[in-house]
This record gives sequence, structure tokens and C-alpha cells, in this order.
Amino acid sequence: MAQRAEELWQLKAACRGPHSAIFFPPAQFERKEEKEAREARAKAICATCPVREPCLEYALRIREPHGIWGGLNELERKQLLARHAG
Repeated sequence: MAQRAEELWQLKAACRGPHSAIFFPPAQFERKEEKEAREARAKAICATCPVREPCLEYALRIREPHGIWGGLNELERKQLLARHAG
């Protein structure tokens, strides 16, 4: 299956690979401190990513409800969308 041209940025994403799980909540319960630590690790990877902007734009466009995308978590993306709408 060919990837759409506008999604080719994903091939350059720093989050690809075995550590990609830290970008999403685990299946089991996660304490607040664990969530904050996991998100901080994910955001540190995002900070070095060459495709951070297209990643965030994609997550905002599709209203991605889960995970760290473009350096922002779910709540941060919702707040950004609300600011742009208002």
C-alpha cells in the first residue's frame, strides 16, 4: 500500500522505532507521575525531530485524541485548537 505524499514526513519522524510506545498511554493504569515522566521523554524526542511541525499539523487536522504528536499531548492540542477557533 503506497503512502500518501502528504504523509511522507512520517518516514523521517524521530519517534519511529522501538521507543514509539512512550508516545501513547499504556494499556494498564498509569499514575500521574508516570504519565508526566513518559510524556517528558516523548516531548524530548519531539524537540529534536526534523518533522515536528507537519506532525503537529497532521494531529490537529485529524483531531488525534491520543498520544504525543508534534510535541503536544492531547490536552495541549485541544487547547491550541480552542485558541485558534476563538
